[in-house]
Amino acid sequence: MMEEMSAARVVARSGDTGGSATSPQAAGGDGLRVATLRPRRTLARSVGLTLAALAFPLIAVDLWALQPRGDIGIVTAVVAVLLGCAVIAWRRYRRTEVLMSELGIVERGFFGRVQIIAGRDIAGVIRLELYRGATLDTTRQLFVVDGRGRCLFRMRGTFWDTATMDRVAAVLGVEEVVRPEPATLAELRASDPELLYWFERLPFAHVAAAHDRDRDDRASAAGAGVGDR
Repeated sequence: MMEEMSAARVVARSGDTGGSATSPQAAGGDGLRVATLRPRRTLARSVGLTLAALAFPLIAVDLWALQPRGDIGIVTAVVAVLLGCAVIAWRRYRRTEVLMSELGIVERGFFGRVQIIAGRDIAGVIRLELYRGATLDTTRQLFVVDGRGRCLFRMRGTFWDTATMDRVAAVLGVEEVVRPEPATLAELRASDPELLYWFERLPFAHVAAAHDRDRDDRASAAGAGVGDR
């Protein structure tokens, strides 16, 4: 079943998502619609420029300090290794993609691992906003779940834009549930632990609870300030 999906030819269009397209393809003669999704290209550029801005002053200082001692070769070797790692990371990022259709999901991750999820195992899509740490900022989250509520595939707003997330349920042909209220990690750990990564389920509830109380206090203070005006 999944071999038919992966054999369909998909024409991708470039964009912030790195080339997202949905095309009707004749896979097995049934006109299967396959979507190819890729993470934001702008994310890799912004992260790369930030790291370069941080590394350049350090490299310049090392070159200036080591030049009189004749140890420039060490810095040059380190720079060459870092550049090599950056090129490898960039290539892996560009090759990261997800193929979706009613037959299921084929995900090729950053490290080259391929994960296949059969369409018969997919029960629905859950979308919500998750608070980031102790701040009032939220991140969009999308979870593809099975019949028991376990997360089979996850998309985070840090890597995927809203337009891409909006297409997932329609391409998979399943129901989408959007939770209206943002949730904290502690709340999600208590209500839906199967949606989280294993490290997000670790018992740090007391820290999360303290963050939640701090956020609630700040939100209440902000509301009181608005009421006074």
